[in-house]
Amino acid sequence: MSEKRTATQADLPSLELIENELKRTRYQSRYRRTLRTTIFSLLVIAAVAVIIAVLLLPVLQISGSSMETTLNDGDLVISLNDGKYKTGDVIGFYYNNVVLIKRVIATSGDWVDIDEDGTVSVNGSPLDEPYVTEKSIGECNISLPYQVPQGKCFVLGDHRASSIDSRNTQVGCISNDVIVGRLLMRIWPLKQLGFVK
Repeated sequence: MSEKRTATQADLPSLELIENELKRTRYQSRYRRTLRTTIFSLLVIAAVAVIIAVLLLPVLQISGSSMETTLNDGDLVISLNDGKYKTGDVIGFYYNNVVLIKRVIATSGDWVDIDEDGTVSVNGSPLDEPYVTEKSIGECNISLPYQVPQGKCFVLGDHRASSIDSRNTQVGCISNDVIVGRLLMRIWPLKQLGFVK
């Protein structure tokens, strides 16, 4: 009988071995819980960042020359989608599944006129446009003077000779529901980092 008892006690793990196994099990449990929490937190942060980038602060890449010299082909800019746009703002908007970049010249109800040398007037007053280096009537097939329809804005590119914009019925005036946002800052190239004016 004592032989059986001794053999059974010998088969049992020591107290130290049991404690070490408990510590290892607790550590694994804490590690898994921490890993799950970290992954969940990172997914939430990434989702919030994507929502902000897509809906509130979209990053846009400039393509083409219609906004030279203000913005150049390949520039990256941050825009703000706050629904508030005024004369002089540079905006991005969807046109045939492409984002175009133009400057707001007039808003709902304003009268726009462009004379033969390319000088733009809004409500009878010529605009001061230091951002335009070369004035041009461009591709204009609308009847001037032109009244901007309700809920829309009249946009022009800064490089007037090459820009297709609200002067052409192909693009026309822009409604708020197609506007991506107002351009705030150029972030690339780094040497030209700064606010869009």
